[in-house]
Amino acid sequence: MTTTRPSSAAALNGGPSRPAHAPSGSSHSHHLSPAFPGRAPWGTAGKLRAWQHGAMEKYIQEQPRDFLAVATPGAGKTTFALTLASWLLHHHVVQQVTVVAPTEHLKKQWAEAAERIGIRLDPGYSAGPLGREYHGVAVTYAGVGVRPMLHRNRVEQRKTLVILDEIHHAGDSKSWGEACLEAFEPATRRLALTGTPFRSDTNPIPFVAYEEGTDGIRRSAADYTYGYGSALADGVVRPVIFLSYSGNMRWRTKAGDEIAARLGEPMTKDAVSQAWRTALDPRGDWMPSVLRAADQRLTEVRKAVPDAGALVIASDQESARAYAKLIRDITGHRATLVLSDDAGASDRIDEFSGNEDRWMVAVRMVSEGVDVPRLAVGVYATTISTPLFFAQAVGRFVRSRRRGETASVFLPTIPDLLTFANEMEVERDHVLDKPKKDGEEDPYAEEDKLLQEAERQQDEDTGEQDMLPFEALESDAVFDRVMYNGAEFGMQAHPGSEEEQDYLGIPGLLEPEQVQLLLQKRQARQIAHSRRKPDTEADLLELPADRRPVVTHKELLELRKQLNTMVGAYVHQSGKPHGVIHTELRRVCGGPPSAECTAGQLRQRIAKVQEWATRMR
Repeated sequence: MTTTRPSSAAALNGGPSRPAHAPSGSSHSHHLSPAFPGRAPWGTAGKLRAWQHGAMEKYIQEQPRDFLAVATPGAGKTTFALTLASWLLHHHVVQQVTVVAPTEHLKKQWAEAAERIGIRLDPGYSAGPLGREYHGVAVTYAGVGVRPMLHRNRVEQRKTLVILDEIHHAGDSKSWGEACLEAFEPATRRLALTGTPFRSDTNPIPFVAYEEGTDGIRRSAADYTYGYGSALADGVVRPVIFLSYSGNMRWRTKAGDEIAARLGEPMTKDAVSQAWRTALDPRGDWMPSVLRAADQRLTEVRKAVPDAGALVIASDQESARAYAKLIRDITGHRATLVLSDDAGASDRIDEFSGNEDRWMVAVRMVSEGVDVPRLAVGVYATTISTPLFFAQAVGRFVRSRRRGETASVFLPTIPDLLTFANEMEVERDHVLDKPKKDGEEDPYAEEDKLLQEAERQQDEDTGEQDMLPFEALESDAVFDRVMYNGAEFGMQAHPGSEEEQDYLGIPGLLEPEQVQLLLQKRQARQIAHSRRKPDTEADLLELPADRRPVVTHKELLELRKQLNTMVGAYVHQSGKPHGVIHTELRRVCGGPPSAECTAGQLRQRIAKVQEWATRMR
């Protein structure tokens, strides 16, 4: 069956048709400048990327009132949306455009991008009639939340296209979601965009369609999806090399107990959190070591990409200031410091985007949507551990400008982060009806809290950290592993060592398959070198990364459960009490009580119980 594409708004509405202006090559819009988008990858300036062309064709064929486009960060959602807006304006399907963005900086960025293709949006609009020179407005979700009826009146008066950037911010039953529903329900057309996993709650998002799966659970249904894997294959985004650092941490609890642990070792959720915060403490040795390594990586990248920049994403203002001071001490150069989403911060981001300075330090706000294409090196120095935030953060570094550019992101060896890094290509839909067992901890509470903070526009330090029962004492850093394309490479090494330098010195311009091959060669060389060393010189764990799996807290609980099940079965077989068997296992296998065991120790005890049970048969 052949579908005929409508040639104009009139034809779509049953009126007489006129010559088509549907996208085809470089003639996709009469407004579109031949130079737009300015940062398209090699050979594509002046025309839409394949996915943008495909999404445009699908939209023009179907002419839906609501359309959800999911495209990985850096793929060009803004270009697609503005091209579509131009087409709808030109064909009189709509008379004006409203763009809703998460931040003040982003609404200005939208207005600047729209200006380049002849659409004039007012980013300073607050109330009253709009100037005749404008085609519409760019506002924030917070602004809509304050005055939803103002925007409803505007869309009721004239046929309006509403572009909802990063639509996950409009989760229904939240203040922004309710306001968006009230303000834009009468809109003629609504285009929803997202480049990251949706918020992981069960609140429906306005103007997003949901479909029930075979399991009875409703999930969001995108009208067009362009994932990271596809974008990487097309050369639209950069490949990301993740460099993970472990190390020994020591901290004091509120009770006065001093605890020591190695970052990345299996431990309780609270211990993981406290070890992580200890690593990020600027007074320890972990952060200076990682910043020094990241700066070396930046120097290597700048040999091929002279204007490459680096970004530290910090948790709070105090830490951000301390990291900026560390960077100045390490590099001799000042870092651009972005502390809050005000006009001054926006100007600093724009200035950094246009100059060739090496480093920027920001508190959370640069994690989503802010366009600084020259960012090539990142340090994830925040304890936020949701897939949504992680994907947004990594999205700052993947925007491709020319063939062969790579991105490098430095991480602490935290199981959740390593899992996210290894699942970069996983596409996630928003899930409704998520089952929750009685008494089960809400795994999405942290994301809810983050969104509530964003709705209140709180970027400032609240002092809450000072009240937590925790004091970082000392930390050191150990190069742990490199993750790329779902695989892990490397062996543990001290900062500054030849082994670490092997990975920091990977060229900044490589094809994706060349990155993989080079990492394999570096690891093979490390292993060969390790085998030649006497055992007495091996002061670090001499195992390749793929043989040192990082175990999550959930997996650790499963191992303890398995051990207890095996011991329970052996109780009935041997007639010995549980306590006696656990004591005997500890005597034979060594190590602490099972509640404090590592994954390896638990597996060893499980194997020993199985051996005992087999002997008695």
